[in-house]
Amino acid sequence: MSDLIKEINRRRTFAIISHPDAGKTTLTEKFLLYGGAINLAGSVKGKATARHAVSDWMEIEKERGISVTSSVLQFEYDGYCINILDTPGHQDFSEDTYRTLMAADSAVMVIDASKGVEAQTRKLFKVCGMRGIPIFTFINKLDRDANETLDLLDEIEKELGIDTCPINWPIGSGKGFKGIYDRQKECVITYSDTEKGTREGETSIIPITDQDKILEAIGQEAKDKLDEEMELMDAASAEYDLSLVHQGKLTPVFFGSALTNFGVEIFLKYFLEMTTTPLPRNAEQGLIDPIENAFSAFVFKIQANMNKAHRDRIAFMRICSGRFDASEEVKHVQGGRNLRLLQPQQLMASERKILEEAYAGDIIGVFDPGIFSIGDTVCAPKDHVVYEGIPTFAPEHFARVRQVDTMKRKQFVKGITQIAQEGAIQIFHEMSTGMEEIIVGVVGVLQFEVLKYRLENEYNVEIKLDALPYEHIRWIENKDEVDVSKISGTSDMKRVQDMKGNPLLLFINAWSVGMTLDRNPGLKLCEFGVN
Repeated sequence: MSDLIKEINRRRTFAIISHPDAGKTTLTEKFLLYGGAINLAGSVKGKATARHAVSDWMEIEKERGISVTSSVLQFEYDGYCINILDTPGHQDFSEDTYRTLMAADSAVMVIDASKGVEAQTRKLFKVCGMRGIPIFTFINKLDRDANETLDLLDEIEKELGIDTCPINWPIGSGKGFKGIYDRQKECVITYSDTEKGTREGETSIIPITDQDKILEAIGQEAKDKLDEEMELMDAASAEYDLSLVHQGKLTPVFFGSALTNFGVEIFLKYFLEMTTTPLPRNAEQGLIDPIENAFSAFVFKIQANMNKAHRDRIAFMRICSGRFDASEEVKHVQGGRNLRLLQPQQLMASERKILEEAYAGDIIGVFDPGIFSIGDTVCAPKDHVVYEGIPTFAPEHFARVRQVDTMKRKQFVKGITQIAQEGAIQIFHEMSTGMEEIIVGVVGVLQFEVLKYRLENEYNVEIKLDALPYEHIRWIENKDEVDVSKISGTSDMKRVQDMKGNPLLLFINAWSVGMTLDRNPGLKLCEFGVN
């Protein structure tokens, strides 16, 4: 038991979120660099060299230089076993990010120092707020000209509605970036540029009491500004309170430059001290404790064709409690049977290592022969654990999809069904037509491009997409009490079914939703389903 406690308590599982181009993937790679998981960080954009970001494994990601799917990265650092969930920053892939946050115990929010809080940051922050998970802020790109630090903190507080507590403080920015002041350790840490992709850099640590040395290192003007800002901070900023951090009400703020490595390891060390061990999880039976309860896990992501050679399908599971033993059977609760999890593996983006064991807090990938769905629970054979469902967000864009070559119907149906099971797209069909006519719904239009690309490259099927005018979708909450065929709707309403046979209504206009509810007393509609 003591080994179990020790292993679980050294786990840290967190997601990294940001607006596109804030430097999230670069920061992730620098964490791996310090953990010794990689020796040279990749070129995220893939322009300067043939290398690509370690966490971007899909071909389309390498071509476009953006992350379009979450990836899982595990590494060791300073006695901790760290599981990072790197998420897409682009808003068109935000549903993948939402699901990934369900598997994290905390989140690192990366903000561009010259742009502040951006649209996608707000959206992602709201999801973190809904879950009440701790948020740690890394304000990045101090090697470029940045907004005033006080303005950045004020913006975070006003835009996101969370108190900030700067743990360190930047001294200048851009060409005038001198380093940071560590408020807790009361010292100045000077900045020096490093070679791109390497971890070596020359920094010196100067105690705040050594005023002459600080003056020599940063100059009179920077020193005067730092003194003035620290006086303001000490009087006005929120006190550091770890319990408020863990409640998601206070965010510790750090500054640095992921590109040049400055401030990254400082942040990592503080973060690992401040963030939590794996947390208890809500299930139908109540809270499931990571140490006291036997093995349990839930599926938060499914990804097909990660390995081109094998054309396989991986179910990503967050272990919530106990120890996983690859040699033992587990119960698949939704499937109602016991089974062995096949090819359990630790992942480093597309790289894999077969596992014999794993612990609460870990993310594992298992081979999925087509039996798992997002939100499914697996647990010890004698238990019956059912975790809270994962919301399915309402698509905002719809298109009719058809294959160009009708002889490839089988590959087309297989491909579009597998991609839909991953949760990246949702597929619907009219009540009467079955799979003859398929309508695809997505949160962001770029998902259509990814769907087209993947069907062509992974399933050898060319498709055509015809945009549809629908913008609003509603699940029928009380479907068992309603005759869907007799719902009195508006002229722009369309009745469809999802993959599980659930009835849904599509509308072109928002007012049509209200009118349909008025015309059908007792009808209950909701904006999202649950996996």
